[in-house]
Amino acid sequence: MTQQDRSYPPVAPVRQQPSGMPCHRYVPFKPVDLPDRTWPNKTLTKAPRWLSTDLRDGNQALIDPMSPVRKRAMFDLLVKMGYKEIEVGFPSASQTDFDFVRELIEGDKIPQDVRISVLTQAREDLIERTVQSLAGARRATVHMYNATAPVFRKVVFRNTKDETKALAVDGTRYVMKYAEKILGDNTDFGYEYSPEIFMDTELDFALETCEAVMDVWQPGPDREIILNLPCTVERSTPNVYADQIEWMSRHLSRREHVCVSVHTHNDRGTAVADAELAVLAGADRVEGCLFGNGERTGNVCLVTLGLNLYSQGVDPMINFSNIDEIRRTVEYVNQLPVHPRHPYAGELVYTAFSGSHQDAIKKGFEALDAEVAAAGDRPEDHKWDLPYLPIDPHDVGRSYEAVIRVNSQSGKGGVAYVMKTGHSLDLPRRLQIEFSKVIQVRTDEEGGEVSPAEIWDSFTREYLTPGDFDLLEHQSSSVVAGKHRLAAELSIAGVAQEVEGTGNGPISAFCAALASVGVDVSVLDYAEHALTEGTDAQAASYVEVSTGGKVWWGVGIDTNTATASMRAILSAVNRSRRA
Repeated sequence: MTQQDRSYPPVAPVRQQPSGMPCHRYVPFKPVDLPDRTWPNKTLTKAPRWLSTDLRDGNQALIDPMSPVRKRAMFDLLVKMGYKEIEVGFPSASQTDFDFVRELIEGDKIPQDVRISVLTQAREDLIERTVQSLAGARRATVHMYNATAPVFRKVVFRNTKDETKALAVDGTRYVMKYAEKILGDNTDFGYEYSPEIFMDTELDFALETCEAVMDVWQPGPDREIILNLPCTVERSTPNVYADQIEWMSRHLSRREHVCVSVHTHNDRGTAVADAELAVLAGADRVEGCLFGNGERTGNVCLVTLGLNLYSQGVDPMINFSNIDEIRRTVEYVNQLPVHPRHPYAGELVYTAFSGSHQDAIKKGFEALDAEVAAAGDRPEDHKWDLPYLPIDPHDVGRSYEAVIRVNSQSGKGGVAYVMKTGHSLDLPRRLQIEFSKVIQVRTDEEGGEVSPAEIWDSFTREYLTPGDFDLLEHQSSSVVAGKHRLAAELSIAGVAQEVEGTGNGPISAFCAALASVGVDVSVLDYAEHALTEGTDAQAASYVEVSTGGKVWWGVGIDTNTATASMRAILSAVNRSRRA
């Protein structure tokens, strides 16, 4: 009977049951009518402009807002990484923010190619105070916002559309008035406007408000305006937000003089996708925070966005080459931990515990080493293509030591990787299987993770610790018909004893010598390799033997390969005696 002819019992599908939660209270987000959308066919080929808002939006969201020292540490980190646009505070909201902006300017702490930005609401007194904080700055932007979404117009501010638009227009005039009065021609001055809660604002009204703002600012050659279209509360799938951005980008007049900026939050867990699709849809700039700090579920993570580009061969224009220093600084500044599974930067993101993953990674490294050697490349110049590792951990300052870690879920590949990378021992496959069982017993009994030091300790006790038999010295010489005669001195249960044997080579001769003292050993498999280079290089030998009716592996290490082989045989014999 063929497989097609067989009759199998029916398999009932699993069906989810209603949750009982009051889903009827929520209205689906309305999609955008954009049947000719173009962003799905585009690819990210260059980095957008970046603005870090760690010192403003990020700081506002902290349980313990940054002290001046922590603010300065964050600013210096952002500059060091290469950010050229940095939102440094909300000067009208607190004296601490105002003083920090003044400290940066008066202390000449801002590099000439860095533009600072400050945020303000659309009120004249707050705008004046905000612009005052920038006096003496070389390059600065005032970022003004007012809420434009229907629920805010109706519930929070009780404004009509016309009143809402008037706030944006009048606020823009105040920004221009005080910039001219306080800053004059000494500051390269820029302006950013946000129709806050953009994603919930009617698109035609968001456009109308932005156009009215531009009519006042009059963008043109060398007079850019930044229009920030924030996903303030993420409530739609990322494709809908992308449609909103493409619709705005198409309909804005003077588009060539507009920098469309996006500021995405992570309420639905897709802020990164929102920002990436928004760039495909026409956005020129992305605002966010390192590691996604911000109100509620946070802002988009600039680290993830930047290294996503890097993983595709696109220069993010930001230096992430010391990711641990970046993470430690941000954790100190924010007084918040970075999750160990955070993309690219978490403690465990380059780590595999699963046995199948470990085996694939180990084989990937071996294949890469072979390719690099064959091509005559430097490792850092060779194309990266390894299982489970989207980027080379070395590129962000990580070592390979923690790529594979061992626990009860691990298999032979993980243990073998640790032994090879930590001790240069390239265990044969069947020895990998045997030793992994030793480690498995330990993890099952004790639980948790086994460190590389603990793995080495187990390996040493299992394979390299002397037992009843120990090799003291040996001599071998050729005899007739290609036979080798070997004389050796062994320590047997602490007593020195001389033995002799003859065989086809040193190993068979040594087995014959052991037979003379009642130890029956036959070699099933043998492998060796150098551990180090030079005149005093050590060699490792691995021997699979049959003794006492069972199969055992033994390991020997010595500067002399023949000695290493004999020690490996005695290692297996001692293991059989300890069992």
